Amino acid sequence: FLSFAQYNLGTNNFQFLNASCSARNAGSGNGLISVYDNDLGLALDNPALLNEKMNGQVQYSYGNYPAGINYGNVSYALHSKIGTFAPSIRYFGYGQFVETDETGASIGNFSGGEYAIGSSYSRTINEVLSIGAQLSFVGSQMYRYNSFGISSSFSGLLLHPNKLFCATFLVKNAGFIFKDYTKTSQSSLPLDVQMGLSFKLKHAPFRFGIQAHQLNKLNNVYLDPLAKPTYDPLTGDTIPVYTPSLGTKMASHVNFQVELLASKSFHLRGGFNYMRRQQMKVTEHPGLSGFSMGMSLKLKKFNLDYGVQFYSKAGTIHSIGLSTAIGNWKKH
Repeated sequence: FLSFAQYNLGTNNFQFLNASCSARNAGSGNGLISVYDNDLGLALDNPALLNEKMNGQVQYSYGNYPAGINYGNVSYALHSKIGTFAPSIRYFGYGQFVETDETGASIGNFSGGEYAIGSSYSRTINEVLSIGAQLSFVGSQMYRYNSFGISSSFSGLLLHPNKLFCATFLVKNAGFIFKDYTKTSQSSLPLDVQMGLSFKLKHAPFRFGIQAHQLNKLNNVYLDPLAKPTYDPLTGDTIPVYTPSLGTKMASHVNFQVELLASKSFHLRGGFNYMRRQQMKVTEHPGLSGFSMGMSLKLKKFNLDYGVQFYSKAGTIHSIGLSTAIGNWKKH
């Protein structure tokens, strides 16, 4: 008897690199890559968003998945004559697992985790064009196995002179694995090509955004490779294997976001990820699968962000972020 887990799709390593670096982005469905302001958390997801206004800013984010999985990151922005740098450390902790022998008897515990250590860089070409890059050393420890690699991202950003419209192009997680879990493993980084647009209404406190992701995969809809035609027990008709329509394929590449800029100190936001909803919903009770929402509170010396992502009935992902500028704490 043979059993397969993650059949056919378990060839990508370091999937944690696709998780958002900021609670603000998480509250927008992990697709907020084209908002040009002074949020260092967004700049870690898209290095072209780094700018000199972030100089001296420190950012920390923490998230909690169901079943005790935790993640977080810390970063610092530094502006120089040649551009803006943002060193960062990211981690994912998968918690403790019970190790058993072939009879099911416990023989100990083990843990698993992954991390990325690197830096982002951005340079402003002119008032409408910026470019960015990110380079990280990534590592993974799973039981007695480990893996190491180099990940990089490249992006370009176009900002309209009126600051209301922004467009970006991003290539995430390009790189290589120089040590895999085993000698026979053939893992690769989760390459993701993205495009994003955002537009703020001039006379209303709303910003709308759209993100196209996984553009390097024409079809990112999961299809069971072992699926076979079935038969209707009442009519005897053949039910063919599911084939997604063109509309479904296109919608699975798109995320939508909206932000309500209620005041300078309080923002609300939400997002919708069609692919996440289709893959994670319970057919009979889909609930809010694929939706996300969040808020920002800007205080005198620091900013607080909160985001919640609804994946399925199994649970939700909560994220919280704190950011501040070193200069805010200096005595004048």
